[in-house]
Amino acid sequence: MKDERIVEMYWERNEDAIRETEKKYGDYCHYLAENFLSSREDREECINDAMLALWNNIPPERPKSLFAYLSGIIRKLSAERSRSNNAWKRGGQVQIVSEEFLMMLDDGSDLAADYEAKRASEVMNRFLERSSAGDRTIFVMRFWFNESYRDICARTGFAEGKVKVTVSRMRKKLREALKEEGIIV
Repeated sequence: MKDERIVEMYWERNEDAIRETEKKYGDYCHYLAENFLSSREDREECINDAMLALWNNIPPERPKSLFAYLSGIIRKLSAERSRSNNAWKRGGQVQIVSEEFLMMLDDGSDLAADYEAKRASEVMNRFLERSSAGDRTIFVMRFWFNESYRDICARTGFAEGKVKVTVSRMRKKLREALKEEGIIV
């Protein structure tokens, strides 16, 4: 079923929209949540929460890309759960892999923050468009899919040193681009 029809089903408050979303994107949701969470129960809970968020947010939202909208929700919920699970007070370590990018996944409740998130997203898109295909692939795998350096190396064939240096350089360049636009100080 096409995304447009699924979104229309949410607008009609047809509960089949949730089933169709799970049918079309369920495997991807599990894959993305698995990159953040090791517990099957945590992954299932995040996916269920994401489906509830879709139900509650559509309407009034009408996402242009259901896939992008859903993956943003899954990323945000999974990262929050991972941070909570790994907090120092619980005896774990804080995972900071994509901390600065989570600010761009705001829930839209603050219009100023939503505007800044949109500007930051535009700057990031321009930054990635100017990057080489290899660098862009590494960056997206690390910061969007939260993949480990080892997994990136296995999937791209690059040496771990190259991947780490690429990530470090791209983070610095992106930070400079965001500073130039006045998004970060």
